[in-house]
Amino acid sequence: MEVACNQCSRVTTLEVYFEVVNFVCPKCQSVYNESNGLRFNGRVFPKSYRQELCLSVGQKGTLKGTEYTVSSSITKKAHGSFYWNEYTLQDQLRNFIYLSESDGNWILLKEADKPYDIVGRHQYTDYADFRMQLYEHTEVEIVNAAGFFDYQITTTKIPTTEYILPPYILSVERVDGEETAFFGEHISRSEIKRAFHVSTMPVKVGTGIVQPFFINIKNFAMIFCVVAILILSSHMIIYSGRTQTDVLRETFVLGDSNNKEFVSPTFTLNGGSAPLTVKVESDIDNSWLNVQVALINEQTGEEIYANKDVEYYHGYTDGESWSEGDQSETLQVCGVTSGKYHLLFTPQWAPENSTGNSLKVTAVWNEPSMWNVWLPIIIMGGFVVVMYYANVGFEQKRWSESDYSTYD
Repeated sequence: MEVACNQCSRVTTLEVYFEVVNFVCPKCQSVYNESNGLRFNGRVFPKSYRQELCLSVGQKGTLKGTEYTVSSSITKKAHGSFYWNEYTLQDQLRNFIYLSESDGNWILLKEADKPYDIVGRHQYTDYADFRMQLYEHTEVEIVNAAGFFDYQITTTKIPTTEYILPPYILSVERVDGEETAFFGEHISRSEIKRAFHVSTMPVKVGTGIVQPFFINIKNFAMIFCVVAILILSSHMIIYSGRTQTDVLRETFVLGDSNNKEFVSPTFTLNGGSAPLTVKVESDIDNSWLNVQVALINEQTGEEIYANKDVEYYHGYTDGESWSEGDQSETLQVCGVTSGKYHLLFTPQWAPENSTGNSLKVTAVWNEPSMWNVWLPIIIMGGFVVVMYYANVGFEQKRWSESDYSTYD
């Protein structure tokens, strides 16, 4: 169809698959009625109300695998100062879908078959398997338009009711006593940009009416519960029957040799990994002793080193007894797996040491700690709580513009 505007000489060409009732020139917003051919009816939409349009009449794009052409656009106003754009898209099978853009937030809609009574302003309504909550009931007016329309563009205000269950929306309009419902879903800006190859998109402002939170809290909590159960179950299976195991209790005589190495007997560990705790004791007095400990896996040759200072000083000063340090210290090697091992001890004492002729060593392969189980569960649980309250804040922003908010 080709229409030449006799007000601005703009020629608009578009293949349409419906009976055109109204045409509005995209350039000068002059309105034409179908009356023995499209005739200018004397009405022109004021340009002062024209919002920045992202899509133009005749522009093509592919959404959900189907190619569509923009046949029209309208700008609506509510509450005296709130504007948004709506686009009608048609495919070659004469199907229509609609895009609504408000402050950079997009919704893809289709006409719903079921009639809805919006006069009663019911708090909830059902659509398919969705229980949707009343968000808005207001009067809307069309303040600008462009393109081809299969209906008469009304000059009166349109009672409109919106129900939401993010990311879904049900919008019901009442025009001349007849109600039309549209069911829609949030669609991302990037998808619109890819579909229509748009270089510049409207700036996104605020929280969209059905913009979803970036994660599904319910599903996230369910996944957390499953993971927590798996962690607990695997721990119980792997460490079933495991108890604390004493692998070494021995006293080494130091003698006069400094930095002498002492090798423990070989010991075998069976089962899941657990920390190995080594306690070293000496009879040093007013001196120090450094002990280097090496855990050597005889099957792989892997060596793990650790060291500890044993210091003990005491005396009598200004009529008071004092002491510091201890004659025993403990070190721990984490995550020791099953295998065949021996320990290598290398003690080094202070040159002035006149005591401390023995080194007692106790090594225990501990019962598996539940801390490794509860730590990730606690972290995940804390993250779920944080995300829950972040989602509550997100919903409060969404409902802050509604007179029917449950967050008041």
